[in-house]
Amino acid sequence: MTVAQAVIVTAGTGSRSPEADILSKAFKASLERFQLPEFKPAWAKIQRGIEKESLRVTPEGRLAQTPHPVGMGSALTHPYVTTDYSEALVELITPVSDSIDECLTFLEDLHKFVYHNLPEGERLWVASMPCLLESEAQIPLAQYGNSNMGRLKTLYREGLGHRYGRLMQTIAGIHYNFSMPDAFWEDFRSVSGSTESMQAFRTRKYLHLIRNFHRYSWLLVYLFGASPAVARCFTDDRNHDLQALDAATLYKPDATCLRMGDLGYKSDAQRSIFVCYNDLNNYIDSLYSALSTPYPPYQRLGLKRDDHHLQINTNLLQLENEFYATIRPKRVGDGKRPLQLLKESGIQYIEVRALDLNPFLPLGIDAEQIHFLDAFLVYCLLADSPECVKAENEEIEKNLALTVNRGREAGLELNRNGNPITLKSWATELMQDIGFSAGLLDHAHATDAYSAALAAQQNKVDDPSQTPSAKILQALRDNNQPFCKFGMQHSEAVQQGFMKSTLLPSRLDHFTATSAQSLAAQAHAEASDELDFDSFLTQWNDYQL
Repeated sequence: MTVAQAVIVTAGTGSRSPEADILSKAFKASLERFQLPEFKPAWAKIQRGIEKESLRVTPEGRLAQTPHPVGMGSALTHPYVTTDYSEALVELITPVSDSIDECLTFLEDLHKFVYHNLPEGERLWVASMPCLLESEAQIPLAQYGNSNMGRLKTLYREGLGHRYGRLMQTIAGIHYNFSMPDAFWEDFRSVSGSTESMQAFRTRKYLHLIRNFHRYSWLLVYLFGASPAVARCFTDDRNHDLQALDAATLYKPDATCLRMGDLGYKSDAQRSIFVCYNDLNNYIDSLYSALSTPYPPYQRLGLKRDDHHLQINTNLLQLENEFYATIRPKRVGDGKRPLQLLKESGIQYIEVRALDLNPFLPLGIDAEQIHFLDAFLVYCLLADSPECVKAENEEIEKNLALTVNRGREAGLELNRNGNPITLKSWATELMQDIGFSAGLLDHAHATDAYSAALAAQQNKVDDPSQTPSAKILQALRDNNQPFCKFGMQHSEAVQQGFMKSTLLPSRLDHFTATSAQSLAAQAHAEASDELDFDSFLTQWNDYQL
């Protein structure tokens, strides 16, 4: 019996004692697999946070045209409730937590707070692909007030609209922030025999994780992709090869995650950016080059039209975040650019950006998915991770595209090191390997939750009809529903559930006070600016790494 089979056998038992011998052997096998002498409970206190985007929509299922509700505070300075591209694209942010339950409870409470502050009749759209969109002009840019930083954030979005179109920016998703605790890094460095500084060691190992994530991210897209169909209006004036499911819905029969395909966050301009994750300096240099290299089409667009700003600059990237990636190395810090923070202090955590909203879940994500994500990411960290070369990067991109567009197709073949292998066979092998990291986490937490999550995902590999993408298409067919009607039905059900719920007085007081503080912080920022915006923008663009 393999360790993965051992942990799957015990999944759902509710008690470890009947299978204590199996689990003990599984744990030992996990330690041997990753060449670890031990795996302490303190090592498993994974630090996580969730950022969840959702469109605000009207009772008719159209994009809300109302401003960000003042009861939610300032989108510029609120730590938990902000906006992404559009004024109608709400983003909810949980604090960092080493408890999955605490993280999800906080996200649930944020939903309760937001729903009770939405304009009457509005609700949050539960799907990643957007609601009814009449035109790009009906997609309002997010507004952050009159401070220089607030105006910069809106101008950045103005530039994105000119460069890529506003439609693409209405796609929503979940970002999962992940880091291992300090206790793990101290011991892991010692176990690894590294003589590097802690900063250098941690950074190198997070890049190790990122390279493996790229190799295997197609698995997450298959398991959790929930965007196999779109409203026909989303494809207006865009080339595509989708089929008609009904008069108002387009889809691909075996698609998993159109959000990650050509209709989603893709850019021809960015294809010229080759970002290397073998070394942090190479990563920084690649992005800095894109941030400082003029791009002829953006030069032709210009910076202003009739005294109206069009974009921050004419470079290939306006800001670091414009570079679309399924995973990002990150570090927090105020007053400094992201690349500067990484250069000075190394990688602090990683941000996974490849997750759809699951419309069947009120929060778009649940504990089972998080347990699997943690096991997957720990596997990516601990498993061998050769340095990437350009040929492998091309293979990775092709595997991802195949899974996005045809992931549930029977017998679909991907490529592994230049050799064909069916998605199902490779996924099953990966599940066996991820079983080792699930075994470590189960043992450290005295639970079977990680192995149970692994078993649930293996069921999706064995039976593609159990994936969210398949369930969405089946629901559309069974109910003879266009995509937007499906989205509205589930959005209304979630809205009703949250409107019936209440917050604990202490949590409500905290959210209310935080909103008031954020409004005061925005006002302070607006009163404190000393430069006019054009001078501020010139200074911003003079940035040197």
